[in-house]
Parts: sequence; structure tokens; C-alpha cells
Amino acid sequence: MRSRKRRRDLMWGLVFTSPAIIGLLWFTAYPVLASLYYSFTSYTMVGPPKWIGWANYADLLTDQVWWSSLWNTVYIVVWSVPLGIVAALGLALLLNMGVGGRSVYRTVFYLPTIVPAVASAVLWMYIFDPQYGLLNDALAKVGVAGPGWLSDPGWAKPALIVMSAWGVGNLMVIMLAGLQEVPATLQEQASTDGAGVLSRFRHVTLPYVSPHMLFALVTGLIGGFQFFTPVFVMTGGTGNPAGSTLVSGLYLYQNAFQYFKVGYASAIAWMLFALVAAITVATFRLVGRRVYYGGR
Repeated sequence: MRSRKRRRDLMWGLVFTSPAIIGLLWFTAYPVLASLYYSFTSYTMVGPPKWIGWANYADLLTDQVWWSSLWNTVYIVVWSVPLGIVAALGLALLLNMGVGGRSVYRTVFYLPTIVPAVASAVLWMYIFDPQYGLLNDALAKVGVAGPGWLSDPGWAKPALIVMSAWGVGNLMVIMLAGLQEVPATLQEQASTDGAGVLSRFRHVTLPYVSPHMLFALVTGLIGGFQFFTPVFVMTGGTGNPAGSTLVSGLYLYQNAFQYFKVGYASAIAWMLFALVAAITVATFRLVGRRVYYGGR
């Protein structure tokens, strides 16, 4: 009787979860496995795929555009991820100071994260406009001639990095949760022992926030290598000026949907996956062991 009841419960459980399971298999598992197969083929979406083995991966090793796009991606990640963590932690520290109206400030700082990525990119295009943009207008008022942010190869990537700090609201909430876990008794004891503000922040606050910073670092690295929508909107999918904003995700898109080299684009996707996986493992090995988990 008990065995039949378990089988019946399993059957009805599968019935009710079948839409989610089918969706996961069809829209996630199948495309992932298909892209792995296509990465070993020459496929243009017109005819059937032709097996060519490791040729796509070998071509990637000598593709200078691919290496340039990877360099642009790494450059943006190296600068934007630490900037986002520092900005989120700074905002969380301000909100954790007990000032009045914290809920209002928290809402204001979080709002940019719920703005669609396309809308944010269009907004920042107006901000970075060299003639009428708010940023250059503000610089002109203090006597500084602003550059042509998105039209100058030397300033296009810094502009994208500055824009990345716009959406740190999610990380701010996570950091704020970590700050609220710091025991007040430890802060009081450290203050009694003569520790200053910076010393308490370094030896008391940072250890308790370190797990949240590790989370922000790992998710930031993964998200950074998937950077696509803002640069696609701002450059019209070209990666200009002079290829300075051609990131790996955009190069993948160009190969798949402009040049119809689906096999080559799939190889790019799997190379990025392997690279991100290796960086993630290295991050946990090098940084994860230094994280403090409250004595656990």
C-alpha cells in the first residue's frame, strides 16, 4: 500500500512538473547539447551541418579578431567587477549608518537594476553624447573638455565601465545583508580596545562581508564575460569605434546571425564557457579559502 502510494505521488508530481521539465529539456538542455555538436561542424543554417572536427577551435587560435574581442572583454571585466563591488559596498555602508529615510535611499539606489538593459543603454547614449550629453555638460561647467565617449576608441571601453556601475543595486542589497550580520558586540569590543574606524572595518566588518564579496566577484566575472546588450545597442552591433567595443559576446552574435557561421559561433561559445569555468575554479581556489564564514 505504501509503495503504491509513493508511485502514485511520483506520477502526479511528474504530471504537474512536466511543463517545467519539458521546457528545461527543450529550451535549455537541447540547445546546449546542439551547440556542442555544431561547434565541430560547418553549419550555416541553410544546409545540413558538415562535420569538420576541431577545425573551428583551431581557427579560433589564429583569429586575431577573436583575440581582440577577448582582450576587450577581459579589460572591461577587470575594471568593472572591482568597481561594482566597491560601489555596492560603499552604498551599503552608507545605508547601514542608521540615517533617516533609509528605505527611500535603498529604493533609489535599487531602481536602476529593474530598468531594462536596452532602456539603460539608450539612456546612457544620451548621457555620453559628446555635444549634448549630461556628462560632458557637467565637465564643461568645471572647465574640462569632455571626450567623445562612444566615438573615441580610447574612451569607449571606459564609458562602458562607468555605465556598469549604474546597476549595482542588487549587489548593494547583498552587501547590506552582510553588514547587518556583523555582531554589534564585536564592534563595541574593538572600539573599547582602541581600534579606529578603519581598523574595525578591516578586522571586523570585512571578514563578515567576505562571503558576500566572493559571491559578487564570481557572479560579476560570469556576467562580465556575457556582456552583450549595452554594447550591441550603443554601437548597433558593430563593436565600433575601430573595434574597441567588440566584446566576445558580440563577436559570437556577429558570426551566428550576420555571417551565419553557426558552427564557428558555437565554438566561440564553448571556448568562453571553458574560460569562465577555469576562472571560476581558480577564484574559488585562490580567494575562497580566505573567506571567513563566521567560525563555521
